[in-house]
Amino acid sequence: METDTGPRNLFFTGKGGVGKTSAACAQAVELADRGLRVLLVSTDPASNLDEVLGLALDTQVPTAVAAVPGLWALNIDPEAAAAAYRERVVGPVRGLLPAATVANIVEQLSGACTTEIAAFDQFAHLLGDPTATRQFDRVVFDTAPTGHTLRLLELPAAWTDFLESNTTGATCLGPLSGLKVQRQVFATALQALRDPAQTLVVLVARAEPATLREASRTASELSALGIHSLQLLLNGVFRDPAHADPLAQAWTRRTEQALASIPENLQGLATQEVPLLAQAPLGLPGLRAFAAARRGQLAEAPELAPTATDPLPGAELAALVDELAAAGSGVVLTMGKGGVGKTSVAVALARALVTRGLPVHLTTTDPAAHVLETLGAIPQGLRVSRIDPAAEVRRYCDDVMATSGAHLDAQGRALLAEELRSPCTEEIAVFRAFAEVVAKGEREIVLIDTAPTGHTLLLLDAAQAYHRDVQRTAEAPTPAVQNLLPRLRNSDFARVLLVTVAEATPVHEAAQLQADLQRAGIAVYAWVVNQVLSGLPVTHPLLRARQANERKYLREIEALSQRMFRVPFALAPQSAVAAAAQAAR
Repeated sequence: METDTGPRNLFFTGKGGVGKTSAACAQAVELADRGLRVLLVSTDPASNLDEVLGLALDTQVPTAVAAVPGLWALNIDPEAAAAAYRERVVGPVRGLLPAATVANIVEQLSGACTTEIAAFDQFAHLLGDPTATRQFDRVVFDTAPTGHTLRLLELPAAWTDFLESNTTGATCLGPLSGLKVQRQVFATALQALRDPAQTLVVLVARAEPATLREASRTASELSALGIHSLQLLLNGVFRDPAHADPLAQAWTRRTEQALASIPENLQGLATQEVPLLAQAPLGLPGLRAFAAARRGQLAEAPELAPTATDPLPGAELAALVDELAAAGSGVVLTMGKGGVGKTSVAVALARALVTRGLPVHLTTTDPAAHVLETLGAIPQGLRVSRIDPAAEVRRYCDDVMATSGAHLDAQGRALLAEELRSPCTEEIAVFRAFAEVVAKGEREIVLIDTAPTGHTLLLLDAAQAYHRDVQRTAEAPTPAVQNLLPRLRNSDFARVLLVTVAEATPVHEAAQLQADLQRAGIAVYAWVVNQVLSGLPVTHPLLRARQANERKYLREIEALSQRMFRVPFALAPQSAVAAAAQAAR
């Protein structure tokens, strides 16, 4: 058995789609193979640990990975966590309090805010309660995409401050006394995050400017939170300057340029590289191959795959632009797993529609927005905006104080202002802004570059729970909020595009999202497959292998979708945007 040295808690974080789950799973398997007892935890609302590990996981207790002695895995499922949280609060008083009072508490704990804090409550216990993980030597966290991760890491401080100063005795999460019990756990969790002897954060990125900028921002924001123990993992690095394939040469140049301009605050970090693999690592053999590649033990080059001759399924993006332009107005939402290119597709469609002379409004709800970076110069006729959480919170609080607080006395206004300081207010404020943007589709084409799947579903789910949350401030829902679900359910008004790449996890996650949307009464208009290698003339063995591997997923998408559109592979999003916009003219 290996000597248990190094930090006990390992976090893997980064921009969506960079390979956090692969890196976290490979690390956990490697540590367990060395004889350590390891707990692998996902805090991502859109976790795919089950698929990567190849087994069904429990959402409440760790599941032993039978094929890897010493390894256990746990998905923190937000809905399951919220149900358990509600029962912990309500269970002790059920039968002691009047039924109407109990029902009121349950209603109070039914908002989207409760779902977030309940998932965090599980996370905090794993990190801040020594008894929760004492049977393990290491705990490896596969965290959510960057925006959600930073919010999660800020919660210990945010909730600790709120609990210290709140004097009303109640919060949007129920009785304050129930939360104050957790105060020591929250404080211990924050202390563990800041202690280099206990916690190491691995920033996962690719050799691409956008993901490196995201890692740089994450490093700065973690540093501001007092978290300084960081490493950098560069995933999917491709270099082969000697090969004659033009795509391989261009990719090599892109890699070298990106690595030569790594942001300054990342340059001093310990750095490891994982080379580009023929396919995404799934199952234990794939994860062990990933770990070996991280150690510099390269696998043999794949054999040159035969070029496929069957017709490519789906149509080019220009055909989708024709359909959207014919509608003339409405809302188009790009959804899917982080890192699949939702922003690139939204920008491509916006540029193409503007060339048709149509009024177009491009906006994003993604906390880690990259619309302007991808868009570059804004063409005439295109309006660009972003739902900024901080600005929306200020606007929401001002509105509530001007309406609900207008006729209160000084003490009442002070209590209302204190209630609005709850971290839950951000979800409500952002949701209201989202509903207002959707309403603009009555007059123009609104393209919404949405957040990664988990965050998007939280926003959509908030349509069901929003009215419960606003009751605490007595603010009446706006017409935009009241009409949001009917608009999203109207397939002549709202067109949902599922964006994916032709790989297992993004396709299967998009399929699950499609099923979830259908249960909510929201139809998927079309699938858009981004970064398609098939059909391109490549000769490099690794790229040919990746090209061959994606065909099965293209056929799988064809079976899942009524409409399917392709965007060819391009090394820079701007290239794909320009090509798609040009093709759509």
